[in-house]
Amino acid sequence: MLDTILSHIINPLACIVPVLLAVAFFTLIERKVLGYMQLRKGPNVVGPYGLLQPIADGIKLFIKEPVRPATAAPILFLLAPMLALTLALTLWAPIPMPYPMVDLNLGILFILSLSSLAVYSILASGWASNSKYALIGALRAVAQTISYEVSLGLILLSAIILTGGFSLQMFNTAQESTWLLLPVWPLAAMWFISTLAETNRAPFDLTEGESELVSGFNVEYAGGPFALFFLAEYANILLMNTLTAAIFIGSYMLYPLPVSATISLMLKATTLSLFFLWVRAAYPRFRYDQLMHLIWKNYLPITLGLVIAQLALTTALASTPPQF
Repeated sequence: MLDTILSHIINPLACIVPVLLAVAFFTLIERKVLGYMQLRKGPNVVGPYGLLQPIADGIKLFIKEPVRPATAAPILFLLAPMLALTLALTLWAPIPMPYPMVDLNLGILFILSLSSLAVYSILASGWASNSKYALIGALRAVAQTISYEVSLGLILLSAIILTGGFSLQMFNTAQESTWLLLPVWPLAAMWFISTLAETNRAPFDLTEGESELVSGFNVEYAGGPFALFFLAEYANILLMNTLTAAIFIGSYMLYPLPVSATISLMLKATTLSLFFLWVRAAYPRFRYDQLMHLIWKNYLPITLGLVIAQLALTTALASTPPQF
C-alpha cells in the first residue's frame, strides 16, 4: 500500500521537476541567444555566466506581492494561472522520454484535447481581470488558438494515416528506417509554423502585443500568478518541440539504450527550440489580419487537400489485389 502511494507521488514528480528545471534554464538560453543576436550580453552577473539568473528571477517573482485589481473576479482571477500550469504539466504525461509516464493508446488525441483546454485559462484570466486590454488579448488568443488547432489537427491526421496509429510509440516504430520529415517536409514546415502560433510566440504573439495591449491577457497579473503563466507558456513551447521531434524526426529504435534515446530526443527538441528563438529575433510581428489569412486562406486548403489525397491513395492501395 505504501509503495503504491509513493509511486503515485514520485512518478509525477519525476516528470514535473525536470520540466520545470528545463523551463527555467530555457528562459536563460533565450535571453542569452537574443542578446548575442543583438550584439549585446545576456544575463552574466548572477552566478557564473549568469547560470543562477533563473533561480533569482523565480525567487523575485514568488516573493513579490500578488496585486489583484479591486474590480477583478477574485476566485477566477487566481484559478486561471493555476489551471494554465496544471494543463501544461499534464500534457507531458504521454510523451515518451523514452518511456511515457502514462501509456495511452490515444496519446496524440489526449495531447490535442488538453492543449485546446488551455484556451480556457487564458480566456478566464482576461475576463476575470475586468480590463479591456486583458479581455482583448484573451479574445485574440481564443481566436488564434482555435484557428491554428484546425491545421494542427489536419496535419496530425495526415501523419496518423501514414503511421497507422494514434500513439507516439507507433510513430517511433514507423520511423525505424527513415524520418517522417523527409517524405512530408511541407507538412512538417506548416506544423512548425502552426506550433509558433499555438504557443503565442513571435511573430504570432498578438495576444501579448506590448505595443497595443500592454502585455495582453496577463496585464493585471504580478508576482506568483504571473510566474505561473510564464512557466506554462514555456512548458508548452518545450512540449510542442518535443512532440515535433517525436512525430517528424523520431525513432528511438536506432538507439538501443534508454539513456541514448533520451539524449537524442533532448538534442532534437533543443535544436527545434533554438529555431523558436531565432524566429523571434529575426521576424517582426504579423498583423492580425495576416495571421488569420495565413491559416484560413493558405494552410487550411493545403492541409485539407493533402489529407483527402492521402485518404484516396490509401483506399486505392488497400483495394488493389496483391500481385504474386
